Amino acid sequence: MDDPTEKSHWRPLYELLARLDADVARIYTDRRIDGLKPTYVRELLQLHYKGPLTITELAEVTGRTHSALSQKVAGMRTAGLVRTVPGADARSKRVTLTAKSKKLVELLAAEWSATDAALAELDAELPYPLTQVVRDVEAALERQSFHDRITAKLAGVAGLEDAAKLDGAAEAGGIAKVEGVGE
Repeated sequence: MDDPTEKSHWRPLYELLARLDADVARIYTDRRIDGLKPTYVRELLQLHYKGPLTITELAEVTGRTHSALSQKVAGMRTAGLVRTVPGADARSKRVTLTAKSKKLVELLAAEWSATDAALAELDAELPYPLTQVVRDVEAALERQSFHDRITAKLAGVAGLEDAAKLDGAAEAGGIAKVEGVGE
């Protein structure tokens, strides 16, 4: 079997996004800010502007899942950027900024605006702006989701049906041991 990562439409897009993200991260490294990741900035700014929020509320305002935000909040807590306190009921936690992140808010807002301005500048240089590409991709995904497109490509791939059956049975607790696996 050939390595599918060698000829890939996905890899250049993934690498471009990683490169842009790394350049934003260098802003924090240049300023010796430990623990801050570009993926935390939106949430930190939302907490600043909207006040303490539960993980559920923060997930809603950022368009993320509760699970994803819970993991992100754990990372931000480890970095000393947020703290959590019990919410109105035992199941909820309110997320608040720490003194460390409160000192960073002005920089984060300025960096967000500067990043947006740099993207607008980049858009102006391109024959087909990235913002238009995003709108076009979103329109195409409205017609058929990325999940459905991938699933259609996987249909009939040898061995995947058996693997899916094993995964489903394992999740249901129906597999104690699969013959030939783990021996």
